[in-house]
Amino acid sequence: MTIQSTILPDDLSSLSDAELRKLENAVARKHSGMVPWLAVIWAFGNLAVWLSLWPLVFSGLLPLWAAFPIATVNMALVYLPTHEAQHDIIGRPGTRLRWLNEMVGHATSWMMLMPFQVLRITHLDHHRHTNDPEKDVDITSMAPGPWSAIWYAIQGRQPRAKRNEDYSAAVIRAGRPELLLLALAYRLGFIVILGALAWNGYALEALFLWWLPYQIAMTYLVFFLSWAPHHPGSHQTRYTNTRSWRSKVGNIGSMGMQFHIVHHLHPYIPLDRTPAAYHEMRPILEARGCRLGEN
Repeated sequence: MTIQSTILPDDLSSLSDAELRKLENAVARKHSGMVPWLAVIWAFGNLAVWLSLWPLVFSGLLPLWAAFPIATVNMALVYLPTHEAQHDIIGRPGTRLRWLNEMVGHATSWMMLMPFQVLRITHLDHHRHTNDPEKDVDITSMAPGPWSAIWYAIQGRQPRAKRNEDYSAAVIRAGRPELLLLALAYRLGFIVILGALAWNGYALEALFLWWLPYQIAMTYLVFFLSWAPHHPGSHQTRYTNTRSWRSKVGNIGSMGMQFHIVHHLHPYIPLDRTPAAYHEMRPILEARGCRLGEN
């Protein structure tokens, strides 16, 4: 589908806040409202590839050393389709594709050992309280630099990490404390599955097809989806709490997060539309004083 660019005035500096908002919303509307079929195919295709690794490795058709990097990529690719579902982009409540939206969310989030409902609640809380030191569930990923960000991401998965406490607090604030038991059941189920595999002689398969890929992927996701687009994590206003930036691994390598500022301003825009929306919206964002093109 071809979307024509919005014709913007040559000089935006003289426009009022209301006029800038009108132009910005016009651009955002053009890049929203479509079903992100890429995310749907991505979700189930990625799941199918990861599940297929297990019989292929068990049967000896695929060596474990070759399956390990594939499993790691699979784990890194899990989150973004569920993220689209968290924002109801695939199907809003009451629409005909609502069932697909929820299916995408539930069918993939379990690979990351987290109920879809918890991911939705905590992520939407992040949007409401971005960079708030008390209420942003992702604030503990903020670090002075990239290497410390990697270390913080690893620390955040420890049992007594503040990140766990912040996620629990968000779920309780939402009035859904029963989801904490469900989240615990997911983690216990993971331990039981890994233990059963090890007991039956598949300890290395459990390690290299799920446990280690999960650890690597979660560090990668926290780095690119949380730390990088919000660094230094000290801004809390709507137009400065995230940024556009240049990633050394490009937009694909950074999971589309170079244009994360568009997502925070207009979270109903599908991920694959954010680059185009950003480039069209950039003059408006510059007039708004946004943090653009940072390294």
